[in-house]
Amino acid sequence: MMPNRAAVLKEQYQNSIGLPFSDVLPEAEIQAVLEAQGVTYRQVLYTPIVVLWSWLSQVLDSDSSLSHAVKRVTTWMRVAGLSVPSADTGAYSKARKRWPESIFPPLVKRVATALQAQVSPAQRWCGRVVRAFDATTILMSDTEVNQRAYPQHSNQKSGCGFPLLKLQVWFCVTTGAVLEVAMAPFRVSEWRLARHLYQTLCPEDVVVADSAYGTYVDLAGVTAMGADAVFRKHHQRRCDFRRGKKLGIGDHIVRWQRPKKCPHALSPEEFEALPEALEVREVYLSIQVPGFRPSNFVVVTTLIDPKRYPRAKLAQLYQLRWQAAEVNLRHLKTTLAMEMVAAKTPTMVTKSIWVHLLAYNLLRTLMWEAGADAEVGALRLSLQGTRQQFNHFRPELLHLSPSARPQGYQALLNAVRELIIPFRPHRSEPRVVKRRPKPFPRMQEPRSVAKAKLVA
Repeated sequence: MMPNRAAVLKEQYQNSIGLPFSDVLPEAEIQAVLEAQGVTYRQVLYTPIVVLWSWLSQVLDSDSSLSHAVKRVTTWMRVAGLSVPSADTGAYSKARKRWPESIFPPLVKRVATALQAQVSPAQRWCGRVVRAFDATTILMSDTEVNQRAYPQHSNQKSGCGFPLLKLQVWFCVTTGAVLEVAMAPFRVSEWRLARHLYQTLCPEDVVVADSAYGTYVDLAGVTAMGADAVFRKHHQRRCDFRRGKKLGIGDHIVRWQRPKKCPHALSPEEFEALPEALEVREVYLSIQVPGFRPSNFVVVTTLIDPKRYPRAKLAQLYQLRWQAAEVNLRHLKTTLAMEMVAAKTPTMVTKSIWVHLLAYNLLRTLMWEAGADAEVGALRLSLQGTRQQFNHFRPELLHLSPSARPQGYQALLNAVRELIIPFRPHRSEPRVVKRRPKPFPRMQEPRSVAKAKLVA
């Protein structure tokens, strides 16, 4: 009876949540990753494929609790007339813990690669793949093991804060997909994470980021991989447009020398491996659009050719950075509720983050396919709306016959295609909150101490 139940569950998931993604994440691909990682399992109810799709359902559902995911399983078992498993979440929770974390990165990469393959050179910025990145922080359950692995902020008292993980995500500017990820405790420098991910760059890639990375070391790290960089100038570096090779007003090429002292984030060996000098183009940009700050700034880039990469193209690229990095990080943390991960161990925290990233890439794939024949691009479609529309279609897809499923999938794409975000180039809102917070004081001591005082 148990194998029958597992087969029913796998079929239900593949015909509902897995149906739109059967090309980018087929069962054969998942099995290949499992075999490559040496994962074996008995014929149990929660097989690895069942756990994967159930976990993805949790991320995409408005109710992401374990009990909600288990109730879906028990409902399907009742309808199929099979023995119903326990409504307790223990078995499903243990099955999630058995999943090796090493399986998730290849799956996220597989979906991103499949999505990138659908992009034509004409759809890319100057025909090149552009990666935008930024870092953020993730909170997690305040347990002892989480605190040891990801200590809370140093300005918080013990027991009054949450463990803090630093996450750096690299996005594709064209599709919005997650390409590369680095995780570390909060105290680890953003520069160290970025310089680790520079090793994943391919020749002809272009990297765009904010002023924190507009340094000699970062430009050298990118060029060493045969790629190019467009960074906003670091605030400590002076820029004099009267020097160097003049390309126009506020546009010139200068020669940067390697720093005399080794930066703290580099080892002496890494520092000695840097080139003695670099040719860098400095361009003064003025973007007069409310909502973007600053409107006047200097970018430093290794894109030397002013004819192929004119000032207007560089300004366009830096504006795309906001959408690709800032807005997409907000989608991950707010839309997909990744800002606070309710996991009690570091391993489950990082697994949960990977599942969120995989779900995000699957949504981006759906949006790209929906926008392929639309008048507006996929980035103009609503990710939240796509998630909601997909959740409405999932039970309908489940009950379609095999011959009607392509038509049902096309209906889903048509619905997503209509979820266009209004074009509001000059929209600017004050950064204020109208709703007043509750008049409770902030926690200044551990909860156990505060509770003891109540009964004293």
